[in-house]
Amino acid sequence: MLTPTPLANVPVHLVTGFLGSGKSTLIHRLIDQKPTDERWAVLVNEFGQVGIDQTMFEERDDLVVKGLPGGCLCCQLAFVMQATLVSLLHRYRPDRLIIEPSGLGHPSGLLEVLRSDAFAGVLTVGDIVAVLDPRRLDDPRAREHETFRDQLILADGVALTMVDLATPEQRAAATEWLAELWPAKRWIIEAPHGALPLSRLIGHGETASRVGGADSKAHRRLREAASGALESKGVMLDEFAAVLPEPGRPRREQGEALGHATLGWRWHPDDTFDLDRLTLLLGELPGRLRVKGVFHCDAGWKLYNRAEGAVSLTNSAWRRDSRLEVIGEVGCLPDAEALEERLDACRLPSPSTA
Repeated sequence: MLTPTPLANVPVHLVTGFLGSGKSTLIHRLIDQKPTDERWAVLVNEFGQVGIDQTMFEERDDLVVKGLPGGCLCCQLAFVMQATLVSLLHRYRPDRLIIEPSGLGHPSGLLEVLRSDAFAGVLTVGDIVAVLDPRRLDDPRAREHETFRDQLILADGVALTMVDLATPEQRAAATEWLAELWPAKRWIIEAPHGALPLSRLIGHGETASRVGGADSKAHRRLREAASGALESKGVMLDEFAAVLPEPGRPRREQGEALGHATLGWRWHPDDTFDLDRLTLLLGELPGRLRVKGVFHCDAGWKLYNRAEGAVSLTNSAWRRDSRLEVIGEVGCLPDAEALEERLDACRLPSPSTA
């Protein structure tokens, strides 16, 4: 049996950005530009517990998508991420790797892993892309948020998304604010609907100038705590794989870290929702919450996504289970029991009980 040629200098790009900024959409647009002779791998991390973003990607021979929900790759899942990355590279041997950290993730923790001895000569860290919705800068809390600022400071380039929803004044203010950051950005461009040219990421080589970026104390504390927990329990990657719920009995997951909380559910794929009742219920949730889900409905499989007041409902190729994730600041989430009862009321009777 021939021994595979060792992987060398596989380009890897981080696509960072705060919750609901449009990271997954931008990655989709990059995939649309993928050379036909290349195989790409995408590693998607979500702060939420059930994992929605990975359901947005169709399975293809030339594209491998791995989801890691349940915390931040840069801290809580840093050690799991390293093992996952080793397995992914060994098994699929991609030509390019794209990593989407959680919206609350700090790039420094990820860079430490990617530049560690474990990946020396194997990975080449290319441009770090930060995705920014210009409207978010209207909130003073965003400008003052440590992780939000650090994501932009450590980026090589910034893609302004949701520009169709922003005013000309908001777009101009965002560009002016970004131009004052140091180190200076290589590029700042508008990427309506995530349309970032792949040429922006190719041919720039290693981004050594960003190696020394400041880390977040909150993320480092979580990383150290997670390290001890995983080592003491001997947690293996397969233990993070979700168990399929029983029909009519959803699995609920909750989490809290970094000032935010998450509430999520998974349903058996045979559980079917009334689309009208479901979208009405989700629309009644407080506007400040990030809401996303994939559902088996009477109108087929649908992907629901709400961020910064904008809602989209599209067809989905996902068929494994229905999922919902609600994310917000600590103390702002709805009562779990009450919401679960209302969600159950949106399900259609199963054929055996109808």
